[in-house]
Formats: sequence, structure tokens, C-alpha cells
Amino acid sequence: MEITEAHRLWDAAPGWLNTASYGLPPRVAWIALQEALDDWRHGRTSWEGWDTSTARSRAAFAELLGVPTADVAVGSTTSGLLAPVAAALPDIARVVLPDIEFTSNVFPWMVHADRGVEVVAVPPGQLVDAVDRRTTVVTFSAVQSATGEVADFDALVEAARAVGAMVVVDASQAAGWLPLAWSRADVVVASAYKWLMAPRGAAFGYLSPAVRERFRPLQAGWYAGTDPHASYYGPPLRLAEDARKFDISPAWFCFVGAAPALELLVELGVERVNAHNVALANRFRAGLGLPPGDSAIVSTDVPDAESKLAAAGIRAAVRGGRVRVSFHVYSTEADVDAALDALA
Repeated sequence: MEITEAHRLWDAAPGWLNTASYGLPPRVAWIALQEALDDWRHGRTSWEGWDTSTARSRAAFAELLGVPTADVAVGSTTSGLLAPVAAALPDIARVVLPDIEFTSNVFPWMVHADRGVEVVAVPPGQLVDAVDRRTTVVTFSAVQSATGEVADFDALVEAARAVGAMVVVDASQAAGWLPLAWSRADVVVASAYKWLMAPRGAAFGYLSPAVRERFRPLQAGWYAGTDPHASYYGPPLRLAEDARKFDISPAWFCFVGAAPALELLVELGVERVNAHNVALANRFRAGLGLPPGDSAIVSTDVPDAESKLAAAGIRAAVRGGRVRVSFHVYSTEADVDAALDALA
């Protein structure tokens, strides 16, 4: 299916250029969620069918990243998935990250300051040079939330490997549209309500077998069991042997909506979604007289941009004092041109 054909699968009102805040569900995901909610309302079914969506979502996320399904844990938030990673750091560890990093990938590290964990924040362009032999972890967003800047993923991985540092990546603004060799990182986490177009409350984490045995599953419960259905009551401890030991009990309806959305992205293909999104972003950049870029997010300081866009019914966001627009699979050239007309 071509991207232009796929537009009919969404019910996006014209002018939605704010996927970096939250993505819009394809109709199949919306319908699945409404049916599940109606079944819940009337008590027509048990929960096991809803939970099947969690397994489907996990598998689709793994396919989007090109990693084994067994290496993916499910959660609810990016920071929650990072918590056991940060807790496993040795005392007096050194974490290097960008100074504009979204705090879900900052605070989980900083709360360990009392045991000597040092967080060093530098401008994104200086991140590679800041990775040295003292570095325990280098962590960054694959795409920055505020600016849309795409990280130099390969250079950062190579710098970390050269000094034996762990690589942790927040893919919340990238998973679903940015094709990368994600398995080169040690940990990749993503909240699914943006570019993966799921309800808020679903998140995923790739935990490489090379590092995850260092982590303690601090939120372990019945769902982290070898067989969740045999883990309802009492000891002994019987956790899964793969990344599922880091699962938290899922908010089922979030995954009911997530599964069809992620599976549609798998069907469309990340490379094609990337080409579509970046082409629209570059059409917008060209209209502003800016050089082309490699991101689906554009941050601009056009005077009065926020009020001009709002007056034209264009929904965007303001981050760091600049208007941020973002383009995804359901965005169209008409959306771009309407935004440019508004700014003109």
C-alpha cells in the first residue's frame, strides 16, 4: 500500500501538525479500542483477549526496530522503563547526555546523585567529544523533542564502544518513522503515543541480552512471570528468562489500540514512512527558505508563528520559544501549504 493510499485509513482533520505531541490513531485502532471498551462496559468478555494485543504490540515494535521479540519489555512510560537501568549503575557512575534532552531521560539518572552518579549535560553537537574513559553511559534521544534534531547515532555508538560505555536511546520521537540499526544500542525505550500512534499508557523497551542481566526487575509482578497465568499467587520467584522479566502489568486498553497501529506501520514500512514524512518537512522548510533536513520535525522562529498558525486552524506546538511542526503518515501536502500560507 502506498502512503497516499493509506491516508484514507485515518480521520485526521486538516491542519494537524503536532504528532510530536501525540499521534492520531488509524481507524482500525480506534475501532478496536471502542469495541473493547464496549465489551468492558457490558461485561461481555474476559481480559485474555485484550491481553493478546500486548503480545501483538510487542512483536510489532520488535519488527519496527529489527530486534528479537524476546528482547522487548512492555511498560507504560519511558522513565519507568529506564528506572531499572539507572538503578543498576555503579556508584560514582558518569552519565553523558544532551543539555536539551527531555527530562524522562534525565531525571531517572539524576535521582541517583546521592550515591555519586554524575550527570553531564552538553550541547548535542558536543556529545560525541564528551564521551571519554570516565563515561559509564551515553544516553540521548534519537530525535530531539524540542528541535527535531536527529542524533548522530552511529558516531555516538562508536564513541561509547571505544570506551566501554553503555548506549541508551530514547526513541519516543523516532520509532515508527526513522530507520536505524537500533540493535547497535544497548537499551532503546519509546513511549508509543506519538509516532506509533497508540493511546497514551503504552511504552516499549529493547533491552539487549548483553546488558540486561545487570538490571534488577524492580517492578516485577505476576506479568513478569515465566508463565503469567501460573504466577498469580505466592512464592517461589519465577520470572521470565528474557526481557519479559521487566514487564509491568499492561494497561490493556492502551495495547488494544496500539497493536493495530504498530502493525499498520510494519505493513507500510518505516523507510516509506520516513520518505513521506521528511519530504513534507522539507517542503515546509523550502517554503520558509530553509535548507533541507533529515527530520520529520521542524522548529521555526518565524515572528508570531504560533498565533498565525492558530488563526488558520493549524495545530502545532511551542517548544523552547519556537513553533514546532511535525509531519507523519497522515499528513498531506495540503497541510504543509496551509501552514506556509498562514505564516506568509
